[in-house]
Formats: sequence, structure tokens, C-alpha cells
Amino acid sequence: MTPWKKIVAFSAALAATFGTAYGVGAAVGPSSSAKPAAAHGDSHAPAPAEKPASGKSPGDDLIPAGLQVAQDGYRLDLTTTTVPAGWKSTLRFVVRDAEGDPVTRYETAHGKQLHLIVASRELTTYRHLHPTRAADGTWSTPLDLPAAGGYRVFADFVPAGAAEGLTLGSDLTVTGPYRASEPPAPSTTTTVDGYTVTLGGTLQAGGESDLTFTVRRAGRPVTELQPYLGAYGHLVALRSGDLAYLHVHPHEEAEGEATSGPEVSFAATAPSVGTYRLFLDFKVDGTVRTAAFTVRAGVGTPAPPSPAPAEETPHGH
Repeated sequence: MTPWKKIVAFSAALAATFGTAYGVGAAVGPSSSAKPAAAHGDSHAPAPAEKPASGKSPGDDLIPAGLQVAQDGYRLDLTTTTVPAGWKSTLRFVVRDAEGDPVTRYETAHGKQLHLIVASRELTTYRHLHPTRAADGTWSTPLDLPAAGGYRVFADFVPAGAAEGLTLGSDLTVTGPYRASEPPAPSTTTTVDGYTVTLGGTLQAGGESDLTFTVRRAGRPVTELQPYLGAYGHLVALRSGDLAYLHVHPHEEAEGEATSGPEVSFAATAPSVGTYRLFLDFKVDGTVRTAAFTVRAGVGTPAPPSPAPAEETPHGH
């Protein structure tokens, strides 16, 4: 072999050696001085945006309520994570601030400092509870759930001094023999304790919808709806699947002890097309009852133009 050929062969071997060493290094992992790879394979992805003074990250408003255990520096900390089915238990939890300390000061919203909702993953079991808070910030409430399975706990509250309320969610396990169940088929009418409640209006995705509930008993309109949590009804709407918690607001607030009815109306915003479960709490004769509905939200469409008024037909004699 000529000297020139020897030099070429040596250079090729040397390059192969360095190439192999580089491949092994890449397989094992980057060195401590290397920058981490950008998310989703985008080597030019910008750095995460800093949170604004409000404490919210861009896109926070697009996330439905109840899907997060922590938001805006507040965290829902369930002390009780498991309860047995069919037995009276006590559910305890703490709301913590950004420093991890229990929150002890709240604003009053809808007559209470904190509303607690417990719902099964199948949306067949629902509880609206008002726990009591100890001086150390621990909330507690009696809880009796009939069926085993996965449940979601929602804490709906307004921290003292905050402009807006939060709904934080966490998972609860109910132990015992489990039997899968499905929510009832969609319907605009349901009956509870002899009261028939009819739903008017259509839940639409991506916009606000007006929902009106009419309460009747033995076919007669009920005009004795009593104030409950600052209105003549309280509505909670949950999305099937992930149990996203919808923001719902009553159209009319209750004044004093005056009664109303048979209708109670709300404005509801559905984040997406899908199946939802509506739970209406209403109070008559001092007892709170819950009427549940299964509805499907569709894409909102503009209302058709109103037809021209028809000409009156003379009455014949």
C-alpha cells in the first residue's frame, strides 16, 4: 500500500471512531451542559410565557372549571381520599394558598363561603354540600355515598379579596363492590318527590344559553319556590367524561323571604359539544330537592328571523 493510501485509510478509520463515539453519547443522553430539548420536538419553541400580575397563564380562561386541583396559587388538598360505600363518613379537606398555608378567609357567594359538590364519574350520584370550617382552615362534612366507584369533589369558593371565584376539583374513591352504570337518556322532563320539572331551552357549545325550568305538582304550577342560596334555584352542570364544571348564573335573585315560581331561569356556558348532566336544586316547604337532567349540547346557530305577523281573520257571526 502506498503512503498516500495509508493516510486515507487512517483518516477514514479515525472519522468512523469519532462518529461511533458521538452516536453512543447521543444514545446515553446529553451532557450536563447541554440544553434540554424543546417540547414536542420544536427546536425553536419559545420559552414559556411568564404569568401576568393576575397570576393566570395565557389560555387559563380556556380551561373549564373543576379540571384542575390547583389554580392561581390555590390548591384543593383532600385529607380524606377514600370512603366506604353505603356508610356514613366524614369528608375533610383544606384549601391551601401559594405558600401551602390553609386559607381561612373567604368571601360569601350565594349565601355560603364554600360550596362542595360531589358527583360520581357516571354522573348518577350527586351531592351539594355545605361543609363547616374549623379555625385551622380544615373543612369537614358528613358524607354518605351509595355506590362504589370513582367520584369527583368540587370546591367552589371566592378567596377573600379576590375578584373572581375558583372551582377546584380532586378525585375521591368510594370502596365496595362496583357496578357500572349509565346516566339516563336525554330528556326535558323529570320527576322528584311528586314534583315534575320541565326544561326549556337548548344548551349550546361555545356560547351562553338560556335555560328555564318549570316546576309543577299534580299538573299545577308551583308558585311557592322559596329562596335558596340567594336565588329561587341553584343549578350545577357537569360534562360527561371529564366532569368539567360549567359556569351557571341565575337570571333572578331572591329577595327576602318572598316566594316565586313556577319558573326559574339560568344562563349557562358549555365549553364544547357533548353530553352534560344538569342538577337543579329547588326549595319548597323548607325542603330542598334535586331534579336531574341529561342533555346534549350542540353547536350554536343564529336564530331564524321572526316571521311577519299574520293578518287577523275577522270573526264570523
